[in-house]
Amino acid sequence: MDRHTQPARGMRDFLPDDVRRREYVIGVITRVYRAYGFEPLETPAVENIETLLGKYGEEGNKLIFKILRRGEHESGGAADLALRYDLTVPLARVVAEHRGRLPKFFKRYQIQPVWRADRPARGRFREFYQCDVDVVGSRSMVVEAELCAAVSDVLLELGFTDFVIRLNHRLLLRGMLDAFGIPEGQHEQALVAVDKLDKIGHAGVAAEFAARGIPAEGGDRLLSIFEAIAALRSGVPDTSAFNDQALARLRNDLPAGAVSSAGLGELGDIVRLTAGTRAGTRLAIDPSLARGLSYYTGAIFEIAVADLAGSLGGGGRYDGLVGMFSGEDVPACGVSLGLERILVVMGERKMFPETVTRGSADVMVTLFEGEPPSHALAVAATLRTSGLRVDVYPETDKIGKQLKFASARGIRFAAIIGESERQADTVTIKDLTAGGQQTIARADAASYIMGLLSRP
Repeated sequence: MDRHTQPARGMRDFLPDDVRRREYVIGVITRVYRAYGFEPLETPAVENIETLLGKYGEEGNKLIFKILRRGEHESGGAADLALRYDLTVPLARVVAEHRGRLPKFFKRYQIQPVWRADRPARGRFREFYQCDVDVVGSRSMVVEAELCAAVSDVLLELGFTDFVIRLNHRLLLRGMLDAFGIPEGQHEQALVAVDKLDKIGHAGVAAEFAARGIPAEGGDRLLSIFEAIAALRSGVPDTSAFNDQALARLRNDLPAGAVSSAGLGELGDIVRLTAGTRAGTRLAIDPSLARGLSYYTGAIFEIAVADLAGSLGGGGRYDGLVGMFSGEDVPACGVSLGLERILVVMGERKMFPETVTRGSADVMVTLFEGEPPSHALAVAATLRTSGLRVDVYPETDKIGKQLKFASARGIRFAAIIGESERQADTVTIKDLTAGGQQTIARADAASYIMGLLSRP
């Protein structure tokens, strides 16, 4: 294939079937988030580069798509703009700019594309949609519980039954690093390595610790804690019992410290608060969860399913981010779902309802040679007023060719209107899936078709 007919590497075209699936998932996410009282927000695709730089840690900064300066003020290819990397930093900027116009507790959802100069892989692209839900203005753990409940409801509505929300806390991680003798100046380096645990394993993280100059003894003690909790998880399948035991184990195994105790206390609060929601059986405490973005300050989440390397989404508390723009102390917490990852898993598992994968229309109206096209268009208009999706074949080809076209596009019914139907004000409805046909009064055609569509 000619390279000029292909999209840029890591980007994609979305054909009709792709778009229908995407619209379905976005529709479920939007409906659930609105049920929780979240409001919509949109931000520009392009941000000032200084807005983004320094917010994502060393790994994230490398993946920002920079836009070279052009035109009158061009200066040697320097970049002053960038494509947005995520939806969280733009939200923080919006809150800093419009704080006086927003409610005390601002609950927003945002579904838009972001761009990262990452290596494309299964379910990972350079342009992809994030589906974010955030609460700004409260430090209460009720926020974390509501976010976990909302994303659980989304995934359950979509048909996922095997997901787990991994839960950790940045204060717990920091407390462990301090307790094991890893200097504060190396904390970010250590967390960057820990964040790769799922990809490179314990031996790989230990090697990366050594390469980054992390003290070997402290790194070994950290990894041993992770191994102990993972072993406990495999032996206690009930998540509620596991979380209780994991919290007790961490309290017993870690040296006493105000930082790690605060983190453990908030993790316990989140577990208790979600007990009465559909997230209650989905949470699993995991002290190895790091979330590589440097702006997290409190609880962090990641949503895992068994057959996907990586996650369906994640997030956490970022109480200091808005203050980077406004100088005010504004708490915030959020979770982001990765639309592309969800679509990949749902497609492989055949989770989409038939109504989503069904063809572009429910009915196709045929045209007969010698018959006025205006009559066919009038019948189509009547059917559409009842909520049916109706296509009109635009040319007077042989009827067999028209029916073959409809069948190939997954359209179940053909509305055949010849001279006799026009004179009698009837429509012949042919079922292209089940076979058979019936001539119906034009006024009753829509209810007849909708009745057949509603049957299992």
